[in-house]
Amino acid sequence: MLNTRFMTILKELMTAEEPLTASYLAKLNQVTARTTREDIKRLSSFLSEHGAEIKSTMGKGYELKIHEDAPFRKMLQSISNKSTVAIPKTPEERIHYIMRRLLLSEDYMKMEDLADELYISKSTIQNDFKTVKNILKEYNLSLQSKPNYGMKLVGSELKMRFCMAEYIFDRKKIHLQNFSNTTIDKKEMDMIQQIILKQIKKHKILLSDIALNNLLIHIEIAFKRIKSGHYVTLYKTDVQSIKQQREYVVATEIAREVEKTFHIQFPTIEVAYIAIHLMGTKVVTNTTENVKEMIDDEIYDIVRFALDQIENELQLGIRFDQELIFGLSLHLKPAINRYKFGMNIRNPMLSDIKKNYPLAFSAAVIAGSAIGELTGTEIDENEIGYLALHIGAAIERKKMQSGPKRCIVVCASGFGTAQLIYYKLKAYFGNNLEVVGTTEYYNLHDMNLRDLDFIVSSIPIEESFSIPVIEVNAVLGEQDLKKIETFIVEKNQPLQHYFYREFMFLRQNFSTKEEVLQFLNDELMKKGLVDETFLESVYERENVAPTSFGNLVAIPHPITPKTEKTFMAVCTLEKPIEWSGKPVQLVCMLCVKKNSQEDLQEMYNLMIHIIDHSEIVDKLIKAKSYETFMKILLEKELR
Repeated sequence: MLNTRFMTILKELMTAEEPLTASYLAKLNQVTARTTREDIKRLSSFLSEHGAEIKSTMGKGYELKIHEDAPFRKMLQSISNKSTVAIPKTPEERIHYIMRRLLLSEDYMKMEDLADELYISKSTIQNDFKTVKNILKEYNLSLQSKPNYGMKLVGSELKMRFCMAEYIFDRKKIHLQNFSNTTIDKKEMDMIQQIILKQIKKHKILLSDIALNNLLIHIEIAFKRIKSGHYVTLYKTDVQSIKQQREYVVATEIAREVEKTFHIQFPTIEVAYIAIHLMGTKVVTNTTENVKEMIDDEIYDIVRFALDQIENELQLGIRFDQELIFGLSLHLKPAINRYKFGMNIRNPMLSDIKKNYPLAFSAAVIAGSAIGELTGTEIDENEIGYLALHIGAAIERKKMQSGPKRCIVVCASGFGTAQLIYYKLKAYFGNNLEVVGTTEYYNLHDMNLRDLDFIVSSIPIEESFSIPVIEVNAVLGEQDLKKIETFIVEKNQPLQHYFYREFMFLRQNFSTKEEVLQFLNDELMKKGLVDETFLESVYERENVAPTSFGNLVAIPHPITPKTEKTFMAVCTLEKPIEWSGKPVQLVCMLCVKKNSQEDLQEMYNLMIHIIDHSEIVDKLIKAKSYETFMKILLEKELR
């Protein structure tokens, strides 16, 4: 059986588009290059019996060569089988099972046979396959159907290997947390899960896979705690209020079945804790017309405050998104119960969310801080990850709104002047700008600004509104029109706009995260780009959620924008350092302009691309000059 180091090397080689060096692979496994070369030699010997080998190219590195597809897939099948336990029960587990079966099958397979393997109905597996097809689309893979034979996965071998690496080597298993003096028994867990599934089905309560897993772990811990004579505590008033909830009835039935199965006694307080897990899981309609009426005033106010803070710092233009308000409110109701009762939640998607949605995650950090401020609690990065999913969806919705920008004209010089501005804007910008009308300043407070992008005003407006105010002359000149144009035309900045020679420090010798951050802070302070609060804000962000994303990359940044322009300060290291448990050798300090209207998505997309491609990281780490570093980035951007 392949050990952990071998598995890491094989996975990296399967997903690499170019050869990887021994030094790079050594850094990932945190061993010497010499040990890695020995590992590769032994791994290649093993693979030679299974239709593949690791080929070494002088001056370039190692790459995987697959000579015979069938035996190689059988070897992967063996790895997959050894990591698979029991019959999948939740939709998430079934999806992973189906993906592995499709990826490792050499022949056609029928959907009915898969349904029989999983002990599920035809309609259930058809529903699962909708998700599977969406996943395959991300890899440019598809299913080829053949009458009487079934279906088979088709697509490029490279994409197939990328997909295999994800679903065979890095399966998003639900890992049970390690608890001191607690042994989690697999048989016990399965029995408890069956009890939960039976009760939530009986009472028509909808639980996500994650919520089910959290409840399962909680009951298992409670079970162990009760057996050892340890109990949790709640205020009597809290217990009384929980007992009034419908979820308490379901929690009682779950507890009684667990008691009957394992011959123990669940105290009322433990039953109340189970009910807390179930709170807020009621199925609601998709309509958002009466959001305010469906949400507690306290929750609604918390959500609005959090969104206002995001808007103040990042100007994402999502604070009035009704679906976002609704989604966050529904999420926060049970979440606030968790904060109140000191319950922890684990987010198995956290690393993916941080890596793939950095802008949404940054916004969620701000939201988490705001929520913590109002509730008097500390919101951890697992919870922030869930907030980021809602925010990310709102950002995508906003990008999909393809209509022209909308504005209103404010003028104190009379209706004639306002009309002149109105027609000048229409003539200059045409269909790119919708001027919805004109108004006097004193009427502005009564206007609905929610659907507008900005205000054009010929008089100074010192008061703050929810949208930007562009001050212009009563008779619009060229400069006025150019000023407005910056709010209408979305321009993607070239890479050079964000990476400067004077902020790039290559092949440095630092041994800790603290040394790197202090160095970058000092350099930026020397140039007058940051003040004394900058480093403190960077650490504040690190304390909420580490910015080491894996693949030797860290992207630290202050918790809120602190600079007068947007740029990257880069530091590469001669040797990897430990950064919150992960090796890091490429540090990109992200500095975002205060009150920025820039669309930074292109830059975020580039950073995600770098993190995902180990061969790019390897090249960037080796770069000895600004020119070489930028050439590597620009080559990747042009692909």
